[in-house]
Amino acid sequence: MAEGGQAIFSALDNAKTQGYHFKAILIAGMGFFTDAYDLFCITAVSKLIGRLYYYDPTTGNPGAFPKDIKNAVTGVALFGTLAGQLFFGWLGDKLGRKKVYGITLVTMVGCAIASGLSFGFTARSVIGTLCFFRFWLGFGIGGDYPLSAVIMSEYANQKTRGAFIAAVFAMQGTGILAAGLVAMIVSKAFLVAYPADPFSVNPVLSTQPQGDFVWRIVLMFGAVPAALTYYWRLKMPETARYTALVRGDQKKAAADMAKVLETDVGVAETNTEVGLKSSYGLFSPEFMKRHGAHLLGTSTTWFLLDIAFYSIQLTQNDVYPASGLLHKASSMNAIEETFRLSRAMFLIALFATVPGYWFTVFLIDRIGRFIIQLGGFLMMSICMAILGFRYYDLRGKKCHESKTKDYCHGHTAVFIILYGLTFFFSNFGPNSTTFIIPAEIFPARFRSTCHGISAAAGKAGAIIAAFVFQTYTQNDKNIKRVMVALAVVNMIGFFFTFLLPETKGRSLEEISGEDKDFGDKKVNPNGTEWVPESEVV
Repeated sequence: MAEGGQAIFSALDNAKTQGYHFKAILIAGMGFFTDAYDLFCITAVSKLIGRLYYYDPTTGNPGAFPKDIKNAVTGVALFGTLAGQLFFGWLGDKLGRKKVYGITLVTMVGCAIASGLSFGFTARSVIGTLCFFRFWLGFGIGGDYPLSAVIMSEYANQKTRGAFIAAVFAMQGTGILAAGLVAMIVSKAFLVAYPADPFSVNPVLSTQPQGDFVWRIVLMFGAVPAALTYYWRLKMPETARYTALVRGDQKKAAADMAKVLETDVGVAETNTEVGLKSSYGLFSPEFMKRHGAHLLGTSTTWFLLDIAFYSIQLTQNDVYPASGLLHKASSMNAIEETFRLSRAMFLIALFATVPGYWFTVFLIDRIGRFIIQLGGFLMMSICMAILGFRYYDLRGKKCHESKTKDYCHGHTAVFIILYGLTFFFSNFGPNSTTFIIPAEIFPARFRSTCHGISAAAGKAGAIIAAFVFQTYTQNDKNIKRVMVALAVVNMIGFFFTFLLPETKGRSLEEISGEDKDFGDKKVNPNGTEWVPESEVV
């Protein structure tokens, strides 16, 4: 790569950590906070919606979603996310990261509000409109995955790039934490204002009509943090790497860098464009030769990780009773159940989920992506294998003599520890690294697209978790088998990790091979190619 390009990328890689790096983390991270909040807040309120709209007095039990409806409500956003990852990932390479970034945010804000306003007079109409808007909410969320990762990787310096991208992704943990906290605060406020007898005392009045406001407020709150960062997203300049390597405008890239990184990069007075020495297309034989194994590695590991990660995330409200964190449904009223469920969700996030993300932030540039991903897959596999083979012993047996507990005579503390460690090592492990690595190893002109493909493969795994594993675990006898199967899935992910290179301490251009593929082509101010005088005949 000639001097013009080297100067820009060297300045980016060697820039001191400064205010704009943290500003970029906050802007990109707040989008990811919203993504996680919107995807996982449904876990906190799904039982409440089931009580409100699907109560059948003939069963003698509180209202609950039918199996297919439960899968649709909790999983429909994942279909939208998959589509959004593919579409906006491709669009981010075609139009630029900045132009597409605002579109995803507007989509998320609008659909989060619309989800809470789901209208209708019957269960079918309310759930139908809820699913419709959550699909498009997922579509916007999907776009945020490749764009946030790629923008942060292209802004970051070489030394701390992994920590910066991991910090953006760590906002997912904060979003999950906030989903539990907001649901807990809203449900507690309504519980104090509208107390009611438990279901076992009064099956009808135990479901407060005001609970319909609780789940709507919780869903709509997801629009608030995203809306707050909209202005700053519009003000972000295009990344210098995209401008220089894809658009070929080094002077514009240098000017944008000077604005945000407080660094002046000298570029020759002649306009300088970066020319491709080795031009090849996406999925061309040359691409497959250079990056085919990498794309297979990022896609398969993310796919396998999300099968396990979303299986345990989306079934939290079923696991909590087994862990002793949630009482019998019949011993609570509808809003109280939401409060206790969201409190359990908050505690698991606080003590297991969030710490894992920040362990990654602080250690990824020291021990590397490869070791963290291998270790995470291995530890998740071990924890899930123990939970699977000893599931009924650890959980306990059905407790008919207790009015509050679903299960008795188990080893609750061990159950909670193993469950928490699974979350910890997923986040201090492949849940973080599968997001980071695709933003580093592909050429700039394919980076957003390939990240979107990898992320979409992950969401395909999440869909399997939501519509296959979640359905299978609704039969209590199958939970043990699912846990063992997930342990096997994690071990497969462990072995597929060997397809991926270590990227710690290397420049993006070195990792992707662009340092050899791109050269500088000087042009005159009028746009014609500049030719040295010695070559003029």
